[in-house]
Amino acid sequence: MTDDIYDLAIIGGGINGCGIARDAAGRGLSVFLCEKGDLGQGTSSASTKLIHGGLRYLEHYEFGLVREALKEREVLLNLAPHIIWPLRFVLPHHDKLRPRWLIRLGLFLYDHIGGRDILEATRVLDLHQSAAGNALQEHYRTGFEYSDCWVDDARLVVLNAMDAAERGAIIAVRTECVSARRVDRIWRLNLKDHRNNEDYEIGSRVLVNAAGPWVSNVLSDRLGIESAGRIRLVKGSHIVVKRLYDHDHAYIFQNADERVVFIIPFEQDFSLIGTTDEDFDGDPSECAISPSEIDYLCHSVNAYLREPISREQIVWSFSGVRPLYDDGTSTAQETTRDYVLDLRRPDDGAPLVNIFGGKITTFRRLAESVLEQFESDFPGMKARWTHRVPYSGGDFSLGDIDSLQDELQAEWPFLSVEQVARFVRTYGTRCRKFLADATSAGDLGPDFGSGLTAKEIDYLQRSEWAITAEDILWRRTKLGLRLSDRQIEELKAYLASSVEPKPISDRV
Repeated sequence: MTDDIYDLAIIGGGINGCGIARDAAGRGLSVFLCEKGDLGQGTSSASTKLIHGGLRYLEHYEFGLVREALKEREVLLNLAPHIIWPLRFVLPHHDKLRPRWLIRLGLFLYDHIGGRDILEATRVLDLHQSAAGNALQEHYRTGFEYSDCWVDDARLVVLNAMDAAERGAIIAVRTECVSARRVDRIWRLNLKDHRNNEDYEIGSRVLVNAAGPWVSNVLSDRLGIESAGRIRLVKGSHIVVKRLYDHDHAYIFQNADERVVFIIPFEQDFSLIGTTDEDFDGDPSECAISPSEIDYLCHSVNAYLREPISREQIVWSFSGVRPLYDDGTSTAQETTRDYVLDLRRPDDGAPLVNIFGGKITTFRRLAESVLEQFESDFPGMKARWTHRVPYSGGDFSLGDIDSLQDELQAEWPFLSVEQVARFVRTYGTRCRKFLADATSAGDLGPDFGSGLTAKEIDYLQRSEWAITAEDILWRRTKLGLRLSDRQIEELKAYLASSVEPKPISDRV
């Protein structure tokens, strides 16, 4: 590959890296992003799937973080109504933990400090009269119901990458930054494309280290710069079980250790339970849920549920390592979730910014903050724009989602109701791109299970950088919860027969 020089090079294809790439490309900068694995493969696909202010952060006086996150809820809800939607949370009052007045005060602040135009306000529930009380033990009589949002985290990462690519960014997956050095006021990145074992080099005027839990490793091992030692790795684990109740609300349960655990409706037929908070030491790519974390999550929800759960009910679990900024607090759950930008601008030019911390809810504002650091480097850079332009497939209003499903059902009557609902919740209007020329179910090709057809798989390979079965089943979709071992093997065989290494210059 030729020695191209970009305005901005980004190491890391998680939510922060892809969010920065989208914002920068839309402002007219030339952008290169490399990711050693799949997009969102690390922390960004292992979240609790929430766009939220973080009610518990109020107890740690992080009012600025909560306010910014609350403001972002409705911004993102308007931009991506296909993968983000409102969710009501039920907080049962536990008479031995936080007093009612403190919960009321926290929820009052939650309703008002960030602005709220779409989402419903807090209300008090009689759990003996509400359907939300049916799943709870009899002695929980009062609850509080408030609003936040659910998000398909991995798809949010991909949507940012797709929008960036459509605006001219190069998104290089399975491409590792082996090293980078400043040469003549330019960053020189040595890269290895693991898809075809190709080595090449690019140049960049500015470098962004958005490697998540690997941010310090990239700084010291790849850039040859002493790390500031400001990162605290905190593991969060989740379990998924068959759906625990019939209504569509989530629960937030308080624990005696001052942490909270959520139960969230997940993929129609399941319940997601999480998360844990424990310090982590090791390779983030090898983190996995521990027996003690499983016991903790089961014990936490069993203190509230009428019908207890056991480890035998778990159908899936996942873990991720959060790269939090080390603010010197004593416990993992007290460590700030706010982001910190470490800007290094030497006299010989070629600035570098390292990203520590952050949460998925505030990634868009983080991206804007990063680009603010480089306004003097790119005086012709366009103004902020990501707050008003919908994501690909999200060009409809939240209230029109049922109408969109009806339209698609009328256009492709051979699709099942379940398929149409999944397409809308996964791709929004963009599903028309792979359905366009289909006039019968046979035109979609072989069905590998749960409506996952060759037509959809080909689209994911061509337009969303999906290469492996894991990319498709656990990040582009969550159909790994539904396919049998035999079906997964058939999918792998199909991918092995159809995937070819693609040039780095591929665009969506």
